Amino acid sequence: MSSEPIERRVSYLGDRLRGRRCQICGKEYFELRDYCGNCGRKSFGKMVDIDFFYEKGRLELCTLVNEPTNKFTKLGSYIYGVVSFHEGKIRVPGRLTDKLIKNGETVDFSSLEGREVVPRFRRRYSVERSEIIPTISLAFTFADEHYPHQDYRVVKPNKEYTSPGIVGYGMYTSRFRIKEGNIERAVPFIDEDAITAAVEAGKLALIHSGVDNSLVGKIYVGSESNPYAVKPIASKVAQVLRLGEEDEDVQGVDAVDTEFACKAATSMFKDAASLVNYPKIGVPYAMVIGTDNSQAAPRDSPGGELDLFVGFGGCAYVFGKNDVIAELEGWYSCTSDTPDFWRRDGEPYPMHGGRFTGDPAYFKHIRKAAKRLMERLNLQTSDINYFVAHQPNPQFPVRIAKELGFKEEQYLTSLQVAKFGNTYSGSSPVGLAAVLDIAKPNERILIVSYGSGAGSDAYSFMTTSQIIEKRQRQKLTVKYHAENPFLEYVDYTTYRRLKLGM
Repeated sequence: MSSEPIERRVSYLGDRLRGRRCQICGKEYFELRDYCGNCGRKSFGKMVDIDFFYEKGRLELCTLVNEPTNKFTKLGSYIYGVVSFHEGKIRVPGRLTDKLIKNGETVDFSSLEGREVVPRFRRRYSVERSEIIPTISLAFTFADEHYPHQDYRVVKPNKEYTSPGIVGYGMYTSRFRIKEGNIERAVPFIDEDAITAAVEAGKLALIHSGVDNSLVGKIYVGSESNPYAVKPIASKVAQVLRLGEEDEDVQGVDAVDTEFACKAATSMFKDAASLVNYPKIGVPYAMVIGTDNSQAAPRDSPGGELDLFVGFGGCAYVFGKNDVIAELEGWYSCTSDTPDFWRRDGEPYPMHGGRFTGDPAYFKHIRKAAKRLMERLNLQTSDINYFVAHQPNPQFPVRIAKELGFKEEQYLTSLQVAKFGNTYSGSSPVGLAAVLDIAKPNERILIVSYGSGAGSDAYSFMTTSQIIEKRQRQKLTVKYHAENPFLEYVDYTTYRRLKLGM
């Protein structure tokens, strides 16, 4: 019998930081052992899984790698060290990520050693474009900086709702920014991409929801910057987050990628809600993630004008009928073959139709979807507390909001493009998250996405009393990401280098 590919075996352990604990003596191992080295044969059947992915570790010691090997050269100099868990019961090697070290820069190791760190899911090293992308969670950032640690505690549900809706959500973006004029854009670190952002957003959504990850029976990951032309990324997200019941090393979850430009995620809101609402063959919970490392050619190249607004990040939503924070009232979608934005197979950067992307594309579809849904639900603009639109730039969402009759207090909260850039599949979901961060119970939210090619999805959500109760679990709010005191701003050259990745 042949064994599994080495990358599969490495990622199965390293992506999730899995280990085993002996129930007899308590000894822990950073490997899947069937027996304990201390207890021998009597420990067979007494070894239980342990998971360090949601825990804090401690950086015990570290060093600076100034001359990395070929696979790590794109990282430049980096800090490597030993991280311990559970008061030193487990020690693992790990790399500090999200840290740009300039040539000749000295590092004060004494200021780093002894501090708590959080596991991060990242690319492991650089490979050729024809190879599988290696990933791992043996990358760490400090727990008291831009990515604070949050406990993942499964909470027993106490209320079932008649209508399905949002049970929890999470937004993720990096600590790096480029600022030009009044526009800031999130920039991925060199070891980040759409997959890593999806995992982080999904992790935060599970923490916020309090849902048992084994009860998530469906996951949709929407993206137009999947690093693979053929291979799903939803399968990787499902494995790392351990979604669905696990049978040996296979997850009992349906995982699928979706693609419809910037509405690849919102298109699945209705599907997720329908699935959890279906009594016979549905699932308890479904997850929807919009994630993108938005693409654009350099500004001096054809299509380079897009480079002024592209961003990076992901946003995840858990749908269910228990402990809902925002019930789904209704939806309407519209579609047409309007080629305003495209990227041919094999081309690295997208192109767009210039002014054609406005009135016949963005405005036409959002206007149609919003008006039709409001008609179906017999709503006036005064019945809606918050309006969220897709945000390709700062001007378009403001113009359509005013055209539809909404006032500033109804749409300003959702406007995030000037802080993170256009996060494509995550754009309108991030705007929705910004609203959910501050919304009160019994407030109505109208969100209308847009995807080039072209189409719009309109949804009406009504918040519940549980939106307040769950806020204490949410440290990494949209506002926190935007105003994080540990943000690092980079110049254009560094921005382009980071965007290209490993």
